[in-house]
Amino acid sequence: MTWTRRPFAALAVCVLLLTGSAGCGSSDAGQPERTASAAPAGRLLDATDEDGRTLREVDAEGAPEVGIEVQPEADASWDVRLTLRNFRFSPAGTAGRAVAGRGLAYLYVDGDLVAELRGPGHRLPGELVPRGTHHVTAQLGADDGTVWAVDGEPVRSTADITASGPDAAAPSPGNGSPASAGRAS
Repeated sequence: MTWTRRPFAALAVCVLLLTGSAGCGSSDAGQPERTASAAPAGRLLDATDEDGRTLREVDAEGAPEVGIEVQPEADASWDVRLTLRNFRFSPAGTAGRAVAGRGLAYLYVDGDLVAELRGPGHRLPGELVPRGTHHVTAQLGADDGTVWAVDGEPVRSTADITASGPDAAAPSPGNGSPASAGRAS
């Protein structure tokens, strides 16, 4: 008669799971939705970044950090690599709320926003980096549109790069390289 016990045991487990999960959270009625992280998501400051995004202050200990490295590619584009600490990228479509240590990165060239990143790598087209010296900056933001900050300053890193040659899309005749690369400052 073991064949009748197995379906009965499976049915009992299903009932317990269903009633257990239905009972969970019933005492939370009327309470605000909880975030995925138990850690607080910082506090909003009256200050904003250059694009008008509100700064979200977090303690320096355990704060997100970003480093940036930019290298030239043979096709005159630039390979951008971010190094992150205490930070994870949220996938596209994530709910618009701040969760400690999560979000996206804003990528700027000479102060102009060129991309919103949901991962640590990006290919920067050569036409965005004409001949000359440029500042490529990565700044960390929360999913609610605020910017992570420490001591009132946005969490960001900048690399200085120099594109050489007649135009950024063609290599310099003398060295065969479209540009020299920069590292985070």
